[in-house]
Amino acid sequence: MAGKTKRVDVHSHVLPREIITEIRQRPRDYQMRVEGAGAQEMFVRDDRHGTPIYAEFHDADAKVEGMDRRGIDISVISVTPVVFFYWLAADAGLAAARVMNDGIARMAAARPDRLRGMATLPMQDPDAAIAELERVVKEHGFRSVELGCRIRGELLAEEKFRPVLKRAQELGVFIFTHPYIAGSLPADLGCYYLGNLAAMPFDTALMAAHLMFSGALDELPDLKIVLAHGGGHLPYQIGRLAHGHRVRKEARAKTNNSPRELLRRFYFDALTHDAGALRFLIDKAGADRVVIGTDAPFDMAEDDPLAMLAALTLTDQQRERILGLNALDLLGEQPA
Repeated sequence: MAGKTKRVDVHSHVLPREIITEIRQRPRDYQMRVEGAGAQEMFVRDDRHGTPIYAEFHDADAKVEGMDRRGIDISVISVTPVVFFYWLAADAGLAAARVMNDGIARMAAARPDRLRGMATLPMQDPDAAIAELERVVKEHGFRSVELGCRIRGELLAEEKFRPVLKRAQELGVFIFTHPYIAGSLPADLGCYYLGNLAAMPFDTALMAAHLMFSGALDELPDLKIVLAHGGGHLPYQIGRLAHGHRVRKEARAKTNNSPRELLRRFYFDALTHDAGALRFLIDKAGADRVVIGTDAPFDMAEDDPLAMLAALTLTDQQRERILGLNALDLLGEQPA
């Protein structure tokens, strides 16, 4: 792809070998175990949520092979949310985060031309999360961190997590927020895979709305946040949020800024699975706020992210921004 902007995927998952080994050896400590063997291996949490262990999760060369199939030049690799480990005690959560972050750094170092590391943090202990964030920036040069939309049921916008967001802003680290499922689901979400298909996009939108209405985005004007899965339901209900902010005093209690204005404080991955939805997202947020996200290697991944963009009428500048320039800006890297 000489002469073209690098195609950068900010939503690409891994499970480093180091954490797989740890869980094999100490399943009770992690409240998770490995079941099956070979190609049938799976991580299974005690709450029964889990994931297959794909080769692309732990093998840097396999990850790059998958990127080649999808037309991706650089992937910013992050752990799958099944191993956020927010449910562990604080010290165990920190230990797990360190193992995973060092494993991510090892994978990125194995293919420095193609992979970048994205940290995970023990958010159940904000002080420990800040310490680990500072460590991975200093030791591994990470420029991004993945955080769940909720931590033990509390939204990321809660005041107790604000110091972590503030430190990320100070360090110039962008945040990639990702919803996840923990514990049992109500019956209406436990069927038809709706926990993933419906609940997770809603949780992203709810978390982002709280960041808007709570004044957190006003307090942290330079914080960079990327929302997974096209921002969930947020872009498509921005009119309702803005109308409510205008007519309801409760919605204006902590910010005078309209959600329409605050929408552009976020970045969004392009993982909408629908060209019309992606077109709407670009029109609402701006091409300078959209990045590639594949969700590889899951079955919910977009295997041909470039084809969907190719189907849209965009200027060359808009297309190049979405394909890679926006992500490179977030990473603090110059185009090749």
